[in-house]
Amino acid sequence: MKKFLDAEWQNLVMANYEIDPKLLINHIPAGTELDIWNGKCYVSLVAFMFVNTRIMGFKIPFHINFEEVNLRFYVRYMHENEWRRGVVFVKEIVPKPMISFVANTLYGEHYYTMPMKHKISSSLDQLQVEYFWKFRNEWNHLKVWANPEEKPILPDSEEEFISEHYWGYTKLSEAKTSQYQVEHPRWNYYQVENYDIKCNASQLYGAAFGECLSQKPLSVFLAKGSEVSVRKAGKI
Repeated sequence: MKKFLDAEWQNLVMANYEIDPKLLINHIPAGTELDIWNGKCYVSLVAFMFVNTRIMGFKIPFHINFEEVNLRFYVRYMHENEWRRGVVFVKEIVPKPMISFVANTLYGEHYYTMPMKHKISSSLDQLQVEYFWKFRNEWNHLKVWANPEEKPILPDSEEEFISEHYWGYTKLSEAKTSQYQVEHPRWNYYQVENYDIKCNASQLYGAAFGECLSQKPLSVFLAKGSEVSVRKAGKI
Protein backbone atom coordinates (compact mmCIF):
# COMPACT_ATOMS: atom_id res chain seq x y z
CA MET A 1 0.00 0.00 0.00
CA LYS A 2 1.28 3.46 -0.94
CA LYS A 3 1.96 6.15 1.65
CA PHE A 4 -0.90 8.55 2.29
CA LEU A 5 0.42 10.66 5.16
CA ASP A 6 3.79 11.56 6.64
CA ALA A 7 4.16 13.50 9.88
CA GLU A 8 5.75 13.60 13.29
CA TRP A 9 3.78 12.42 16.29
CA GLN A 10 5.18 14.18 19.35
CA ASN A 11 4.56 14.07 23.11
CA LEU A 12 1.93 11.33 23.21
CA VAL A 13 0.11 11.26 26.54
CA MET A 14 -1.34 7.78 27.03
CA ALA A 15 -3.84 7.15 29.84
CA ASN A 16 -4.69 3.45 29.97
CA TYR A 17 -7.77 1.86 31.53
CA GLU A 18 -9.12 -1.65 31.98
CA ILE A 19 -12.52 -2.33 30.41
CA ASP A 20 -14.88 -5.29 30.39
CA PRO A 21 -14.36 -6.97 26.98
CA LYS A 22 -18.11 -7.44 26.65
CA LEU A 23 -18.51 -3.68 26.29
CA LEU A 24 -16.41 -3.71 23.11
CA ILE A 25 -18.18 -6.53 21.26
CA ASN A 26 -20.20 -4.23 18.99
CA HIS A 27 -17.09 -2.19 18.13
CA ILE A 28 -14.79 -5.04 17.03
CA PRO A 29 -14.11 -4.98 13.26
CA ALA A 30 -14.87 -8.14 11.29
CA GLY A 31 -11.88 -10.49 11.05
CA THR A 32 -10.16 -9.12 14.16
CA GLU A 33 -10.22 -10.12 17.80
CA LEU A 34 -9.41 -8.29 21.02
CA ASP A 35 -5.73 -8.10 21.90
CA ILE A 36 -5.42 -8.84 25.62
CA TRP A 37 -2.32 -8.13 27.72
CA ASN A 38 -1.67 -9.95 31.01
CA GLY A 39 -5.32 -10.90 31.23
CA LYS A 40 -6.54 -7.32 30.90
CA CYS A 41 -8.50 -5.63 28.12
CA TYR A 42 -7.31 -2.06 27.63
CA VAL A 43 -8.72 1.18 26.29
CA SER A 44 -6.51 4.27 26.07
CA LEU A 45 -7.22 7.97 26.03
CA VAL A 46 -4.39 9.42 23.93
CA ALA A 47 -3.47 13.04 23.21
CA PHE A 48 -0.59 14.16 21.01
CA MET A 49 0.72 16.62 18.43
CA PHE A 50 0.75 16.20 14.67
CA VAL A 51 3.79 18.16 13.43
CA ASN A 52 5.09 18.78 9.89
CA THR A 53 2.17 16.93 8.34
CA ARG A 54 2.26 16.09 4.62
CA ILE A 55 -0.53 14.51 2.58
CA MET A 56 0.79 12.61 -0.43
CA GLY A 57 4.03 14.57 0.05
CA PHE A 58 2.38 18.01 0.15
CA LYS A 59 1.90 20.37 3.08
CA ILE A 60 -1.62 21.78 3.25
CA PRO A 61 -1.66 25.37 4.60
CA PHE A 62 -3.10 25.63 8.15
CA HIS A 63 -3.12 21.82 8.42
CA ILE A 64 0.56 21.19 9.22
CA ASN A 65 0.68 21.29 13.03
CA PHE A 66 -2.34 20.40 15.17
CA GLU A 67 -3.54 18.43 18.18
CA GLU A 68 -5.40 15.13 18.29
CA VAL A 69 -7.17 13.33 21.14
CA ASN A 70 -8.50 9.82 20.62
CA LEU A 71 -10.04 6.94 22.51
CA ARG A 72 -8.86 3.56 21.25
CA PHE A 73 -8.72 -0.14 22.06
CA TYR A 74 -6.52 -2.98 20.84
CA VAL A 75 -7.10 -5.83 18.41
CA ARG A 76 -5.14 -8.31 16.35
CA TYR A 77 -5.65 -9.84 12.91
CA MET A 78 -4.15 -13.07 11.57
CA HIS A 79 -2.45 -12.48 8.21
CA GLU A 80 -0.49 -15.28 6.53
CA ASN A 81 0.07 -17.10 9.83
CA GLU A 82 1.29 -13.95 11.60
CA TRP A 83 -0.55 -11.64 13.96
CA ARG A 84 -0.92 -8.03 12.96
CA ARG A 85 -1.47 -6.03 16.13
CA GLY A 86 -3.59 -2.93 15.70
CA VAL A 87 -5.86 -0.32 17.22
CA VAL A 88 -9.52 0.57 16.75
CA PHE A 89 -10.54 4.17 17.34
CA VAL A 90 -13.82 4.83 19.12
CA LYS A 91 -13.55 8.55 18.39
CA GLU A 92 -10.83 10.94 17.24
CA ILE A 93 -10.93 14.66 17.94
CA VAL A 94 -9.01 17.25 15.88
CA PRO A 95 -9.35 21.04 15.48
CA LYS A 96 -9.55 21.09 11.67
CA PRO A 97 -12.77 20.12 9.81
CA MET A 98 -10.89 19.20 6.63
CA ILE A 99 -8.92 16.56 8.53
CA SER A 100 -12.14 15.04 9.84
CA PHE A 101 -13.67 15.03 6.36
CA VAL A 102 -10.69 13.34 4.69
CA ALA A 103 -10.18 10.71 7.42
CA ASN A 104 -13.85 9.83 7.62
CA THR A 105 -14.24 9.68 3.84
CA LEU A 106 -11.08 7.74 2.94
CA TYR A 107 -10.65 5.58 6.03
CA GLY A 108 -14.16 5.28 7.44
CA GLU A 109 -12.88 6.66 10.73
CA HIS A 110 -14.81 8.50 13.44
CA TYR A 111 -13.25 11.95 13.47
CA TYR A 112 -14.93 14.95 15.08
CA THR A 113 -13.91 18.59 14.98
CA MET A 114 -13.65 20.61 18.20
CA PRO A 115 -11.69 23.64 19.43
CA MET A 116 -8.33 22.46 20.78
CA LYS A 117 -5.16 23.85 22.29
CA HIS A 118 -2.02 22.64 24.03
CA LYS A 119 0.81 23.73 26.29
CA ILE A 120 4.26 22.15 26.48
CA SER A 121 7.02 23.38 28.77
CA SER A 122 10.23 21.86 30.09
CA SER A 123 12.90 22.48 32.68
CA LEU A 124 15.89 20.56 33.95
CA ASP A 125 13.74 18.53 36.33
CA GLN A 126 10.28 18.42 34.75
CA LEU A 127 8.46 18.09 31.43
CA GLN A 128 4.89 19.41 31.44
CA VAL A 129 2.50 18.49 28.62
CA GLU A 130 -1.15 19.60 28.49
CA TYR A 131 -3.87 19.07 25.90
CA PHE A 132 -7.32 20.69 25.87
CA TRP A 133 -10.46 20.10 23.80
CA LYS A 134 -13.72 22.02 24.08
CA PHE A 135 -16.92 19.99 24.13
CA ARG A 136 -20.33 21.56 24.71
CA ASN A 137 -18.74 24.84 25.81
CA GLU A 138 -16.58 23.13 28.43
CA TRP A 139 -12.83 22.58 28.24
CA ASN A 140 -11.71 19.00 28.85
CA HIS A 141 -8.03 18.28 29.44
CA LEU A 142 -5.32 15.68 29.72
CA LYS A 143 -2.22 16.92 31.58
CA VAL A 144 0.97 15.23 32.72
CA TRP A 145 4.08 16.20 34.63
CA ALA A 146 6.97 13.89 33.76
CA ASN A 147 10.61 13.26 34.48
CA PRO A 148 12.47 14.69 31.44
CA GLU A 149 14.91 11.75 31.28
CA GLU A 150 14.12 9.53 28.28
CA LYS A 151 13.76 5.82 28.92
CA PRO A 152 13.69 2.97 26.39
CA ILE A 153 10.47 0.98 26.20
CA LEU A 154 11.34 -2.48 27.52
CA PRO A 155 10.27 -5.75 25.87
CA ASP A 156 7.13 -7.35 27.32
CA SER A 157 6.25 -4.18 29.22
CA GLU A 158 2.89 -2.45 29.41
CA GLU A 159 4.41 0.52 27.57
CA GLU A 160 5.41 -1.80 24.73
CA PHE A 161 1.93 -3.30 24.49
CA ILE A 162 0.29 0.13 24.32
CA SER A 163 2.71 1.74 21.86
CA GLU A 164 3.75 -1.15 19.60
CA HIS A 165 0.62 -1.52 17.48
CA TYR A 166 1.33 -0.82 13.82
CA TRP A 167 -2.05 -1.31 12.16
CA GLY A 168 -5.34 0.54 12.24
CA TYR A 169 -8.66 -1.31 11.84
CA THR A 170 -12.04 0.28 11.23
CA LYS A 171 -15.44 -1.41 11.27
CA LEU A 172 -17.15 -0.48 7.99
CA SER A 173 -20.03 -2.95 8.38
CA GLU A 174 -20.70 -6.26 10.08
CA ALA A 175 -18.72 -8.01 7.32
CA LYS A 176 -16.24 -5.40 6.07
CA THR A 177 -13.16 -3.92 7.72
CA SER A 178 -10.71 -1.25 6.63
CA GLN A 179 -7.05 -1.71 7.52
CA TYR A 180 -4.02 0.55 7.15
CA GLN A 181 -0.42 0.35 8.26
CA VAL A 182 1.38 2.85 10.48
CA GLU A 183 5.19 2.88 10.37
CA HIS A 184 7.47 4.38 13.00
CA PRO A 185 10.58 3.40 14.96
CA ARG A 186 10.37 2.13 18.50
CA TRP A 187 9.68 5.03 20.85
CA ASN A 188 11.28 6.15 24.09
CA TYR A 189 9.10 7.37 26.92
CA TYR A 190 9.08 9.63 29.96
CA GLN A 191 8.01 8.49 33.43
CA VAL A 192 4.89 10.40 34.46
CA GLU A 193 5.08 11.69 38.03
CA ASN A 194 1.66 13.32 38.19
CA TYR A 195 -1.37 13.74 35.92
CA ASP A 196 -4.76 15.43 35.76
CA ILE A 197 -7.61 14.21 33.55
CA LYS A 198 -10.91 15.96 33.00
CA CYS A 199 -13.08 14.32 30.37
CA ASN A 200 -16.84 14.36 29.85
CA ALA A 201 -16.51 10.77 28.72
CA SER A 202 -20.14 9.68 29.06
CA GLN A 203 -21.37 12.33 26.64
CA LEU A 204 -18.35 12.06 24.35
CA TYR A 205 -18.16 8.27 24.09
CA GLY A 206 -21.31 6.81 25.65
CA ALA A 207 -22.24 5.52 29.08
CA ALA A 208 -20.14 2.33 28.96
CA PHE A 209 -16.93 4.16 28.12
CA GLY A 210 -17.87 6.95 30.51
CA GLU A 211 -18.04 4.53 33.42
CA CYS A 212 -14.68 3.05 32.41
CA LEU A 213 -12.94 6.41 32.13
CA SER A 214 -14.35 7.59 35.44
CA GLN A 215 -12.11 5.04 37.15
CA LYS A 216 -8.45 5.56 38.00
CA PRO A 217 -6.30 4.58 35.00
CA LEU A 218 -4.07 1.53 35.28
CA SER A 219 -1.19 3.66 34.03
CA VAL A 220 -0.30 6.97 32.42
CA PHE A 221 2.91 7.54 30.48
CA LEU A 222 4.33 10.01 27.98
CA ALA A 223 5.82 8.67 24.75
CA LYS A 224 8.35 10.89 23.01
CA GLY A 225 7.11 10.00 19.51
CA SER A 226 8.86 10.17 16.15
CA GLU A 227 8.32 10.53 12.44
CA VAL A 228 5.46 8.33 11.21
CA SER A 229 4.02 7.22 7.89
CA VAL A 230 0.44 6.08 7.31
CA ARG A 231 -0.24 3.95 4.25
CA LYS A 232 -3.42 3.99 2.18
CA ALA A 233 -6.27 1.86 3.43
CA GLY A 234 -7.22 -1.57 2.15
CA LYS A 235 -10.07 -3.96 2.94
CA ILE A 236 -10.27 -7.30 4.70
